[in-house]
Amino acid sequence: MRIFVALDIPEEVRAALGALVARLRPASRAVRWTRIEGVHLTLKFIGEVQPEKVEAIEASLAKIHFPHPFEIKFRGVGFFPNERRPSVFWAGVEVGAELGALASAVETSLQPLGIAKEHRAFSPHLTLARFKSTDGSALNRLHEAISAAGPLEFGAGIAKDFHLYQSILKPGGAEYTRLATFLFAGGESQ
Repeated sequence: MRIFVALDIPEEVRAALGALVARLRPASRAVRWTRIEGVHLTLKFIGEVQPEKVEAIEASLAKIHFPHPFEIKFRGVGFFPNERRPSVFWAGVEVGAELGALASAVETSLQPLGIAKEHRAFSPHLTLARFKSTDGSALNRLHEAISAAGPLEFGAGIAKDFHLYQSILKPGGAEYTRLATFLFAGGESQ
């Protein structure tokens, strides 16, 4: 099974991102756009595991006692690794230290199970597209469309829980199934 740990995003944010992607899609065919209904804020990509290991992963994640819900704002866009030779186009995530602390708690809880800790610093974002190639003219059209899109404010939400997901790769894009939900202290599941 291919699994990961993530936060869901509010439907209003999802709708705003969908509107942006609809405006940008015609500008670049060299981009593989993410299905907006599947966009999530990844805390930890675990990868392939044996199905019998999932129960132990759930038990470890259930031991995380995050103190309280926190606000997340979604605004701006950018590129990884950079805007001249991008591989990923993303929407920005603004939050205090809580999100990094949660990602760290997830990493720490999974290490005893032999799940390697991420070596790169946690960089919260929402993946909107992946580049098939870095055709200069297509990239210029995308940059122009982004500039013309106006304010890139997508909304905000309160994180109250996080989830363990299974990802099944299909020709039309990944399909996600929620395997478990973990509430923060003081949080109520939706």
